[in-house]
Amino acid sequence: MLKTNRLAAVVLILFMGGISTGNAQEDWVSYVVKKNDAFMSLTTDLQYTYAKPVYRNLLIVGTETDKCHKNGFPTEEGLEELYTFSDSVAYKLDGLVKNKLVGIVTYKCSGLDIFYVKDTINLRDDLNDLLSANFSNRSNHLYIKDDKKWEYYKNIYPQNLEDDYFMDNEFLIQLLYEGDDLSKERNVKHWVYFNNVKKRDKFIEDVKKLDFAIDSVLYNKERHYPYELQISRKDSIPPQHITNITKTLKLLSNSYRAEYEGWGTETVKEE
Repeated sequence: MLKTNRLAAVVLILFMGGISTGNAQEDWVSYVVKKNDAFMSLTTDLQYTYAKPVYRNLLIVGTETDKCHKNGFPTEEGLEELYTFSDSVAYKLDGLVKNKLVGIVTYKCSGLDIFYVKDTINLRDDLNDLLSANFSNRSNHLYIKDDKKWEYYKNIYPQNLEDDYFMDNEFLIQLLYEGDDLSKERNVKHWVYFNNVKKRDKFIEDVKKLDFAIDSVLYNKERHYPYELQISRKDSIPPQHITNITKTLKLLSNSYRAEYEGWGTETVKEE
């Protein structure tokens, strides 16, 4: 089944346990990177870009699940396990110390919550008690370090803050949670809309030079830009690669005053 990020019509499936949605100042974004031989998703709260609370202690706490796709991302059942763990830790932590959840990492069947906390008195012992009592049947992670300059937060902060970048990454994360192997080539479709047919014809000449196939040429009188073009090419879709492809097509579309509307592909699972 073809999946698409056209018009940002994507429901982002994330490991979001422990995040309160009631705080209007929160500004969460998600993106994908490749680390060593696997893909990692990072979710970061950008509200701490300039103003940070005086919480100098880094706390990373997380767990692993065996209910996982071959690409290292949890299945729906695995996500429920991570949600339960994360909610339990957040509830316990709120009763122990002032804290801020600033990020979430999902990597190789593990979910890690990234906090900054005001102090660490008895914190390790209290959290170890929680993990031993409720989650002793799995591999857990607990890391505490002085980090008054928030260096770890800087490490999980995205380098690209463009909306289009996050739209592409939202779609990649959806695919990863369905078990997709982003490194595998597959047919990737793109849609572009024009305000006149001559511009579309010239655009077609240009994209053919980039080895794109012309899938369909349509007219939709209901649209402001009624001349539709669907093109496709065999590509793998690691984050930087698909970003480069869409950026090229957007620039080319802009040169013809056309609207690049997005891309789509089918899930290709790791064998």
